Amino acid sequence: MLPHLIAVLGLLVLAIIYFSPVMSGKTLSMHDVQEASASAREIREIAKETGIKPLWTDAVFSGMPGYMIDFNYPYILVYKGVMAVVNVLPNTASIVFMVMLSMYILLIVLGCNAWLSALGAAAYGLGTFGIVSLEAGHVSKLFAMAYGAGMYAGIILALRGRYWVGAALMGFFMCMELGANHIQITYYLFMAAALYVVIEGIALIRSGKTRQLLLGLATLAVVSAVAAGSFGKRLLVLNQYTKETIRGKSELTAKTTNPDGKSPSSESKGGLDKDYAFTYSYGKAETLTLLIPNAFGGASGGGLTTGSEFYKAMTNRGVDPAAAKQMAELGAPTYWGDQPMVGGPAYAGAALLFLFVLGMFVIRGSIKWWLLSATALMIMLAWGKNLLFFNEFLFDNLPYLNKFRAMTMAFCLAQLFIAAGAALGIQRIVSQKLTLAELKQPLLISLGLTAGLAAVLALVGGSFFSFQAPNDIPILSRYFGEAAREFQTALISDRQSLFRADAIRSVILILLTAAAVWLFLTNKVKATLFYPLILAIVVFDLFAVDKRFLNNEDFVSKTQASVLFEPTSADQQILQDKSLGYRVFDQTGSFMETNRTSYFHRSIGGYNTTRLRRYNELINFAFQNNTLHILNMLNAKYVIQNGQPNPNDPQQTPAGPIALPNPEVMGAAWFVGTVQQVNNADEEMAAMKTLNPRDSAVVDKRFAAQLGNLPATLDHTGSTIQLTSYRPDKLLYEVNAARDGLAVFSEIYYRGESDWQAFIDGKPAPHLRANYVLRALRIPAGKHTVEFRFDPPLAHTGDTIDLICNVLLIALIGFVIFHEGRSRNRQPVNEPEPVLPPVAPIEPTPVGKPTKAKTR
Repeated sequence: MLPHLIAVLGLLVLAIIYFSPVMSGKTLSMHDVQEASASAREIREIAKETGIKPLWTDAVFSGMPGYMIDFNYPYILVYKGVMAVVNVLPNTASIVFMVMLSMYILLIVLGCNAWLSALGAAAYGLGTFGIVSLEAGHVSKLFAMAYGAGMYAGIILALRGRYWVGAALMGFFMCMELGANHIQITYYLFMAAALYVVIEGIALIRSGKTRQLLLGLATLAVVSAVAAGSFGKRLLVLNQYTKETIRGKSELTAKTTNPDGKSPSSESKGGLDKDYAFTYSYGKAETLTLLIPNAFGGASGGGLTTGSEFYKAMTNRGVDPAAAKQMAELGAPTYWGDQPMVGGPAYAGAALLFLFVLGMFVIRGSIKWWLLSATALMIMLAWGKNLLFFNEFLFDNLPYLNKFRAMTMAFCLAQLFIAAGAALGIQRIVSQKLTLAELKQPLLISLGLTAGLAAVLALVGGSFFSFQAPNDIPILSRYFGEAAREFQTALISDRQSLFRADAIRSVILILLTAAAVWLFLTNKVKATLFYPLILAIVVFDLFAVDKRFLNNEDFVSKTQASVLFEPTSADQQILQDKSLGYRVFDQTGSFMETNRTSYFHRSIGGYNTTRLRRYNELINFAFQNNTLHILNMLNAKYVIQNGQPNPNDPQQTPAGPIALPNPEVMGAAWFVGTVQQVNNADEEMAAMKTLNPRDSAVVDKRFAAQLGNLPATLDHTGSTIQLTSYRPDKLLYEVNAARDGLAVFSEIYYRGESDWQAFIDGKPAPHLRANYVLRALRIPAGKHTVEFRFDPPLAHTGDTIDLICNVLLIALIGFVIFHEGRSRNRQPVNEPEPVLPPVAPIEPTPVGKPTKAKTR
């Protein structure tokens, strides 16, 4: 175990070195983590006061299930135990270390020694796409990447006949994988796992091991069910909720479109619209970034120096040198690929890619074809709309694939298979003692496909590409007006320079790696030097490129990171209002793309990719048709707008945001005088255009039973309703109804009679949906107390499943550890372990003399 302990410790040290600022108490200020924390603030503040997390939150999108943001899972025992250990490790570094550790286990299972397992693990953990994702705050993606490698280790062992160990590994890592809560990465992992099962299954059948295959598959099926059950609560509510979101099937027959032009309404089979799902698609030529990091300019902003043509163009135009330097380093639009924006390239590592190509020549058996086909699959998925015939077919026919967008993230899993192929290739060269003569041709071909390609592109790459981005002129015109063409010319020159410099860099690194392999094959260096040499080259290669996009300057103090948003004077003004249930509409930015408002208030908007479909459709409709009276029925009591500069201010200094009370706001609930019944969602939406929600309600006919014999025209004179107690998942109203009537509530309707339940004077009462998204309730005449309570029964069922499956999983892991330890330590009673005699060397036979057979 010592070599493995040293290797794992070395990986931890490597992760800490990369994220060294964490040792001085700093952390990353990650955008997506901040947004998630902002949306969860209401839930967490209530939990501090009451000790219980509400199951619903009104902080985002006027209301949505809290279990999609921050939920209590009391019985996920395995996950909680592991994360308790992970959280002891230095923050941020612990995430990448887990990626490395899981990959290390996979490579050990595949037969690599400690050195090569560490090489593959480091290469996977330092893959640039993953590091860039971490800088953006995609923590769940990194954890999902990590545990996927461990799942593969379990699958491989089970199909190779190590059923119990395979089951334990698969069950443990699948449990952790689901805990990572990045279903898209998990889905891609299982696509690649299915490839392995098919390829390995064919090999086992051809070798007469059908029984082993069937037993392995049966083992994996059972343990997968247990592992899935260990997060049964999350999977059950997620499956239920997804059908109600923009990833579910729309009831509208015509598409609705977002204000930003994207169309998230579903098609006939449900799921995201293809244009929306394929917005982020890697260009085919852009795949060169696997080999040459800055082939397409690197990140969307910055990366240039004061020696760049772009900087010179700015200073020549009179731009202040300090401002020009900042623009070149942080804001220059150097990226010119197919995607709207990127934080960095999907760089696999030139040295690693060379070793992978070489590995494909020397690795034998089904594992080779799996690594090659899985790499190809991830790249093809990442191409998205640029390989439409393939990805459209999968999108339309594979279950649940149409729920995901940004297919470019499949590139982060390509790194797994490339790293594994590189490590396994070197392992075979060493273990099989391959000679230079045997490897001469594979070496030359691998050099040609990697270093040769990079060298050609360094010399003549400028003639193959335009180095222009579609949005160059619009972006540059905003800053430089009519001089945009001049600055585009400067940018093109800089992009060519970035391309050429990194192409030459890749050639040098590949030649150094090839030289190390040659030295080993010719016995000029021993394995004890060869292993650390290639490990150092691969780590240096990736480490240096990663630091371009995530470096020490990106770390801030924990105090700074904990302050997500500073309240403006508008926020402070609104917070003085202690009345219950009102919401805020923030017009100062893209209100459906940020949780800033949700951090302080109950917001009309928010930032979450799982927002409810009907709400999303109504908001889109409201802004397309200028029917902003819809905001009144959502109880938007305050509107935040950008203040106008003082006309007496000579500098026209922009004023800060201001909070304007909405005089038309309708409050938490109200009685209506007219009920209009319609046939379907299209008619319901159309009616919203001219509806006066203060006096009328539009109701789908499917809720006719809840309305009963209530007439279409009602007299609500003298009837009042008031919100008296507010908690997101439990609302109390005092009602004084002069006569039978219909009350509409400014709360989002979701799974009425099942998850959301209504009570009148403590007795269940059927409620309905009105005005496309709101709750409504028929209330009899008289004084009453009305209660709305959110208590999804599926969550309670999920708790039971979680507990049972976690106990089973712990028992399985404990049994395997005990059984394996006992097997290794068991020795024959009263019989010493036999000691094999040394093998005698073969003596050369003298030429011309007869030989005699010798026996021992």
